[in-house]
Amino acid sequence: MLERAHIQELIQNSFQAHPAVALAGPRQCGKTTLAREIAGREMTTFFDLERAVDQRKLESPEQTLEPLVGLVVIDEIQRRPDLFETLRVLLDRPEVPARFLLLGSASPDLVKGVSESLAGRVGLVDMGGFDLRETGAAAWKNLWQRGGFPRSFLATSDPASFDWRESFVRTFLERDIPQFGIQVPPETLRRFWSMIAHFHGQVWNGAEFARALGSSEPTARRYLDILAGAFMVRVLPPWFENLRKRQLKSPKIYVRDTGLLHALLGLESYGELVGHPKLGASWEGFAIEQILSVLGSRSAWFWGTHSGAELDLLVSVKGKRYGFEFKHSDAPGITRSMKVALEDLSLEHLWVVYPGQEGYRLDQRITAIAIQELPEMLQRLRVGGFPG
Repeated sequence: MLERAHIQELIQNSFQAHPAVALAGPRQCGKTTLAREIAGREMTTFFDLERAVDQRKLESPEQTLEPLVGLVVIDEIQRRPDLFETLRVLLDRPEVPARFLLLGSASPDLVKGVSESLAGRVGLVDMGGFDLRETGAAAWKNLWQRGGFPRSFLATSDPASFDWRESFVRTFLERDIPQFGIQVPPETLRRFWSMIAHFHGQVWNGAEFARALGSSEPTARRYLDILAGAFMVRVLPPWFENLRKRQLKSPKIYVRDTGLLHALLGLESYGELVGHPKLGASWEGFAIEQILSVLGSRSAWFWGTHSGAELDLLVSVKGKRYGFEFKHSDAPGITRSMKVALEDLSLEHLWVVYPGQEGYRLDQRITAIAIQELPEMLQRLRVGGFPG
């Protein structure tokens, strides 16, 4: 496994402010492995709620958990939402002798339990697959093609990686979704997920999805919420303000992991990817996930007007606005849309992310940046503001 030091740092920082931390992310993204690395450094009690013996140990949760000290890890906690109420009681003790690390695949149960029972008592840390900081920026082609799930990225060959991703999709739909308490036929949700793959990077149109599924718009939105809540899909909200322009007010949708996107599109190799019509959209989604893994997704939007001006990604860092465009080309230049976005949104700077070897200045406030340079620049932006 690759080192995931930044996630461990986020967890430790969150523990400084909270007696419990919830680490949420999709199945198979490495949460359990990371927790065991942390557990190896201190006295730890580990419960895995997929094991029958650990389920039995927690049949009387307060009696089992109350005397524990040190670090307590509860894996797959969404399988026992009743534990949240017990944890609330334990975390409200004047002196809490234990710290609780709660691991869970994102689900309505997990979100509801944390928000209703543990508000103010638990820190929230999101975790996805590998990013460029962990794989090394030089591995960007493999990361883009195979995605960030550890078993997919580290597979011995492209066919082995593709087979793993196809199996993951099937297992997620047939086993994981029902375990969340969601009753949707797997074949229906797979068809919906495949539709999102073909609409990857486009503005959400609930009516079009509803017509294709033969369902209502609320049903289509419910399916979208299910996949977004499980970290399979990113719903990027629109930014709009009083500019005297008609602006887009529906979100954009992306399959968060490009490896899964390519599996849903049937693209097994890098050669098949570069010849596919969704090449540019795939590149956009890949770069967006790299940026948001560093900067966070709580202050991120896209922007567009009905007259055609748009910005692929708008982020707010330390109170200032920054823009990103994504171009899968050899030498991207300035477009009129970029200039409009700079002025209308009062951007501090705009970067054009492309698959080249090195960046270059396009304008005083516009820079083309190579994907390999992106992690270092983002880290400097996150820590110290505009890196110049």
